[in-house]
Amino acid sequence: MSSLPPDADLLLRAVRAHWSIENNFHWALDVVFREDDDRLRVLNGAENFAILRRFALNLLKRHPTKLSLKRKRLKAALDDSFLTQLLHYFLMRLP
Repeated sequence: MSSLPPDADLLLRAVRAHWSIENNFHWALDVVFREDDDRLRVLNGAENFAILRRFALNLLKRHPTKLSLKRKRLKAALDDSFLTQLLHYFLMRLP
């Protein structure tokens, strides 16, 4: 539903833009966190871990380092000072 005038080209571009954003986000979750390989089946485990993965992905995306998301994740796992830097960078930008 939209209040926009019924212009097929405009609506098509809007739908494609939405799906482009959606696909890029889920692609990053799958590539960086291997979300499609997840086999959690206990109660809310899958949903809880999905929330944590999205939070972690946003931390990685917001950090200005030019490393790839996969490399940032690995660096955060191996280097406590980089993990602290990631969290500090995020916390300093909260309203």
